Amino acid sequence: MELIKSSGTILAIIVSRKFSQPGIVFFTPDDFSQQLAYMNRPTGYQIAPHVHNLLRREVFHTQEALFIRRGKVRVDFYSEEKTLVCSRVLEAGDVVLLVSGGHGFEMIEESEIIEVKQGPFAGDSDKVRFEPIDASQSPTVKE
Repeated sequence: MELIKSSGTILAIIVSRKFSQPGIVFFTPDDFSQQLAYMNRPTGYQIAPHVHNLLRREVFHTQEALFIRRGKVRVDFYSEEKTLVCSRVLEAGDVVLLVSGGHGFEMIEESEIIEVKQGPFAGDSDKVRFEPIDASQSPTVKE
């Protein structure tokens, strides 16, 4: 697991396809509007059937989780001020939770990605697009 930060603010949480730990691990603090956890349970382990209660929540900032199913993707992470902070290359099995700041993507290989974020869908009113910075200028590009 890797935290991507800018000026002490979490921009993203990356969970490597290699991550493994028994039990349950929550990667996010309780106050994030999107919760990301990992479960590794033995055969026969049971989670009791349940329903979730109706509970009004206020969401002011979209957070999205991307699950890389296939391929290779470079993710560029930007501060709130649209400054390139770093880049990471994600592969099949990796997960990234985009928490704050900006982000851009380049498909290094043909890729399949599953995206999960809060709804309802707000279209273009949910984001501000800006010109990318050449990732070769990125302070750290890691694979």
